[in-house]
Amino acid sequence: MAKYLIRSMILPMTGPDDFYEQGEIAIDGDTIVAVGEKGSAPADFVPDRILDLPDDVVMPGLINTHTHAAMTLLRGYADDMPLMPWLEEKIWPFEAKMNEKDIYWGSLLALCEMIRSGTTTMADMYIGQEQTAKAVLEAGTRAVLSRGMTAFQPEAANRALQENIDLFHQFHNGGDGRLKVYFGPHAPYTCPGEFLQKVKREADRLGTGIHIHVAETRSELATIRERYGTTPVRWLEGLGLFSGRVIAAHSVYLEEEELEIYQKYQVGVAHNPESNMKLNSGTAPIPQMLSRGIAVGIGTDGTSSNNDLDMFGEMRTASFQQKLTGTPDLLSAYEVLNMATNGGAKITGFTGLGRLAPGYKADLISVDLDQPHFYPRFSIPSHLVYCARGSDVRTVMVNGKILMEDRRLLTLDAKTICLEVEKRAKRIGAEVKNLL
Repeated sequence: MAKYLIRSMILPMTGPDDFYEQGEIAIDGDTIVAVGEKGSAPADFVPDRILDLPDDVVMPGLINTHTHAAMTLLRGYADDMPLMPWLEEKIWPFEAKMNEKDIYWGSLLALCEMIRSGTTTMADMYIGQEQTAKAVLEAGTRAVLSRGMTAFQPEAANRALQENIDLFHQFHNGGDGRLKVYFGPHAPYTCPGEFLQKVKREADRLGTGIHIHVAETRSELATIRERYGTTPVRWLEGLGLFSGRVIAAHSVYLEEEELEIYQKYQVGVAHNPESNMKLNSGTAPIPQMLSRGIAVGIGTDGTSSNNDLDMFGEMRTASFQQKLTGTPDLLSAYEVLNMATNGGAKITGFTGLGRLAPGYKADLISVDLDQPHFYPRFSIPSHLVYCARGSDVRTVMVNGKILMEDRRLLTLDAKTICLEVEKRAKRIGAEVKNLL
């Protein structure tokens, strides 16, 4: 693999005061060997290529900790609805008409959007994940993939569980370690306890984790209270679900005791502020989680409930939402950046991600700061959270391989993908309409 020397401004995300106005990063293959001021690379380091990006700030790639990639097919299809009618009347009927190739192309579209906006890793829960895995391998990014499973019908639930097991055997640690496979039971209100425990046994047997929606809405709380006389978090704890690596998406409604449960079991939280706002789900207690040392990452959710995959917009919303419901000093710019990088690395289980430091993987992005909305430059972290947008990303590298340069995708043909998804989405929409 190639050796690179990148010269630019550098925000390594190794501490709030760490910033190099004129810095450089030495990369050997898939690994960073040096980060520091210009001239700090080892004397014997001879790069195959030098990237001079004097107007850019280089930072770790962003980690999207909860999404449903192939739901790009549903972007704009079902807006402005509460969660349960949205799922039952719109989303699930549409998904029932999707085939494997639809999933593949929808995933490719999501990856185009993610790469172009600086996301290098995603935690994805959805159906047809073998197609998403193929798309990720083609795109060159990283992913934690989970087969989304509901258990309304036992036969279908068991089939989905077997698909998740097969997915693990086929793709876990694939792509030179760029792929992980978790198990994806959808939520407490769609999976009975016996099925959740069965899923947990399989995850433990294979030594992997679980990705699940938890405490997302008030209606979920009411459903679990009616069925089991308790809350989603306490019920899942009683089932033993938290005793391994868990990504708990949303986690909007947590009581003090439930924060203690998350802290005790080191549950990772995927915070999805824009989806939570659009679906009127509520505001998650993120500052309280962080104060307890709970690992929190940021997710976009799927594009049918957001409607984009821009993590820069998600960071801005995450900070503003907490300030609106609390005080202006809550969730500072650097804290949000840390959630989108280091926090994401912790809850997805990838080692060597989330910061730019020797021994870490060469997953990084550069943001073009030579634009009017980045002047004057009093604070780079502030600008990245409060001013930046995904289209400001110029360069993307994953595992030491350049995936986008000068805003040009190198591994995917965006135009072909967009046209194919348009055709497929309109076909499915027409089929669903004819059924209603």
